[in-house]
Amino acid sequence: MENDLKTKLDTRRIAIFLGLSFGIAWLTALVIFLTGGLANSPRIGGILSLALILMAVPYMWAPAIANILTRLLTREGWRDTGIRPHFQKGWPYWLMAWVLPALMTIFGAILFFALFPGFFDPSLSLIQKSLMGAPVPAFLSPWMIAVIEAVAGILISPIVNGWATFGEEFGWRAYLLPKLMPLGWRKAMLWMGLIWGVWHWPLIFMGYEYGFQYPGSPWLGPILFLWITFCFGVFLTWVTLRSGSIWSAVIGHAAINGIAALSVLAVKGSPDPLLGPLPVGIIGSLGYAVIALILFFWPGSNSRH
Repeated sequence: MENDLKTKLDTRRIAIFLGLSFGIAWLTALVIFLTGGLANSPRIGGILSLALILMAVPYMWAPAIANILTRLLTREGWRDTGIRPHFQKGWPYWLMAWVLPALMTIFGAILFFALFPGFFDPSLSLIQKSLMGAPVPAFLSPWMIAVIEAVAGILISPIVNGWATFGEEFGWRAYLLPKLMPLGWRKAMLWMGLIWGVWHWPLIFMGYEYGFQYPGSPWLGPILFLWITFCFGVFLTWVTLRSGSIWSAVIGHAAINGIAALSVLAVKGSPDPLLGPLPVGIIGSLGYAVIALILFFWPGSNSRH
């Protein structure tokens, strides 16, 4: 990504890109809402819900489509798309993007359960119920199965989820980020977090991430999610700039999505989703928040490797 950070802010292309990104995604959300929302969406082939398909394809790919259409409409060309891997110099950041989300997610979950032990289920009854009647070897305890699932999630999720997260990252980190960097690192990160968070709002208002059973529903969830997208976004932007490629952000975003629900295996009762233990809660996100704030205020964070 060979962009000159001192160039003038390209407000015209930014406006076109954002109009397309939000337009495609929010029209998709309207279709989801009109066909039953997230909870009552019709099943396609008896397996996947229409809402899930629409979220995974047109919604998540709206920023990538907006990138392509903006370049075509404004005749910007295809220079500096960010898709060159630069693996030889960027591989350490690919690795960090692959592994660190799991560590930050687990840190937040452990902290949540330490503060609210009443919601911790040491017997992992959820796993036990799922195994009832299944031919499972005796040596495979619920905790061992949880560890296996965690390791599998860390290893596999960036590959399985990468096709979907590319749709977002080819828009946010590959196109919008370089356009906002003339504002400076910190202002660009604040705007990226705000834009990315608001872009999710139609889904959040339909119960995505937080549901509806929390204080201040349905308004506090969307507001909190702005903080979450800021924390996630700073980390994903840092690995993008340091690796010189959006593939590290694609991997990191996929890793976040793949490991996010791990702590559900150890939950009992109904904890406040605004707090945790998932990484979209205030306490559950603290691992990401610490890294994000360090990078946000560290003078060298916006430099390329």
